[in-house]
Amino acid sequence: MCGRYVVVSSVEVIEKRFQVKAPELPLKMIPNYNLGPGSMAPVITSDKPKELQFFQFGLTPSWAKKKMYFFNARSEGDGNKENDPNYTGGKGIISKPSFRKPIRSQRCLVIADAFIEGSTNEGLDHPFVVYLKQRRPFALAGIFDRWTNHETGEIVHSFAIITTTANELLQKIPHHRSPVILAERDEQRWLKAEHLNEITSMLEPYPSEEMNAYPVSPRIKNPRQNDRDLIEPVGQRLEPETESRIKTEIKLEGMGSSKK
Repeated sequence: MCGRYVVVSSVEVIEKRFQVKAPELPLKMIPNYNLGPGSMAPVITSDKPKELQFFQFGLTPSWAKKKMYFFNARSEGDGNKENDPNYTGGKGIISKPSFRKPIRSQRCLVIADAFIEGSTNEGLDHPFVVYLKQRRPFALAGIFDRWTNHETGEIVHSFAIITTTANELLQKIPHHRSPVILAERDEQRWLKAEHLNEITSMLEPYPSEEMNAYPVSPRIKNPRQNDRDLIEPVGQRLEPETESRIKTEIKLEGMGSSKK
């Protein structure tokens, strides 16, 4: 699952990276070091691919009678209940009532700089920041919907992050799931694809050799906590990285500095 993630890139960086234009009003929502369900977060949708929008994390289907928070959507649907990392079966998301319409026509890029995963047994009592070594910000595969509260007239635009099986890095945490991270070449395909075969072909684990992770304080478990210290390392990275590269990354990107 992926219920927490990090967005610290400036709006200007996001605009340039994804060739979009951001509105002025919601800019105070960035940075967010502990973005969880219910938070407003930056997305790029298939119906407005040139605009950066801010939707609620936690999808409410258009047909729902009350507000809901589906923050993740399993690519396998009801398949692979054992979370087998070698699963090669069907992508059951296409038949799930809450997701079968959005996966076909309401997809979005969920902008992130990193995401948070806890171990399978200890959850966020043993959390890790997971990031890409050479690319930030990046896009997670998402779906969105529009729900109207018929009692108040409130309109809610919300999204869910699609998850898949864990790659080798996530298994080292160990965690049994991973958000779908889109390759840069697939970002526009994700927004524009029309055929289900093409859409579901992108719902695969990201190459583990292009990722890394380090442990952080379990203080991040508290959704009310939101400060830069939340993403400071409290231990070694899962995969070794040269000290010079880490220092360069810190200086240029300001994330994951080490006091050790």
